[in-house]
Amino acid sequence: MKGGKVLEPFVTVLIPAYNEAATIATTVYAVRRIPEVGQVVVVDDGSTDETAIRARQAGAEVERLEKNQGKGSALNHGASRVKGSIVALVDADLGESAAEIAKLLAPVVAGEAEMAVARFPPTLRVGGFGLVKGLARRGIYWLARVEMRAPLSGQRVMTREVWEQVLPLEPGFGMEVGMTLRAARLGFRIREVDLSLTHRETGRDWSGFRHRGRQFYHVLGALYRGALEK
Repeated sequence: MKGGKVLEPFVTVLIPAYNEAATIATTVYAVRRIPEVGQVVVVDDGSTDETAIRARQAGAEVERLEKNQGKGSALNHGASRVKGSIVALVDADLGESAAEIAKLLAPVVAGEAEMAVARFPPTLRVGGFGLVKGLARRGIYWLARVEMRAPLSGQRVMTREVWEQVLPLEPGFGMEVGMTLRAARLGFRIREVDLSLTHRETGRDWSGFRHRGRQFYHVLGALYRGALEK
C-alpha cells in the first residue's frame, strides 16, 4: 500500500513513561518544538514519581494508569486519544535529542514510506547484547521478508492508517516486532533513518541481564504469534 504526500500533516506524539520524572519534561518540550506536532500524549504507566505532573506542566496530555502494565499496553491505552494523521512513538528518556524525531517524520510526510524507524548511533557502552536483536532481525526476515537493522527501535513514525492496522500492540517488549510484522505483511513501506538520539542503555549487570532475558522472551512470543497469523 502506497500513499501520497501528506499535504497538511498533523502529528500526534505518543510517549509511554514509567518513572521518568527526570527527563519527561525535556522530552515533551523537544517534540513540541517540531512544527508538525499538534498533540503530545504521555501515557504514565503506573509511575510512583512525578512523571505525570511534570509531563502535564510541560504541555502534554496525560493518560494515567494506576498499575505498571508495560510499554505496549500503555500505548494501547493511549491509542484512543490520537487525533493526528501521523503518529509518532517516542521514548520518555530521549530528552533534548527527541528533537531529532523531526527527521523521522520526513519520509512519511513526503509519502516515501508509511512507517519510519529510527536507528540509534553505535553504542559506546558494553551491554548491547546482540542476541535479542539478532533474534528479532532473523524472525522478521523469515516471517515477512523485510531486512531491519534496528528491529527493536521504539522510535517510530507512521501514518494513521498504519497505526490503526497494527493495533492492538503486543503488551510487552515484543511490541516493535509485532508492529513491524503486521505493517510489512500489509504491504506498507518501512524505512529506517539514522538519528543522533541518546537514551539510557542497559549495562552488563544483573539488572541488564534480567531486562534482556525478559526482552528475549517477549520477542520470541511476538514472533511465535506472528507465525500463527501468517
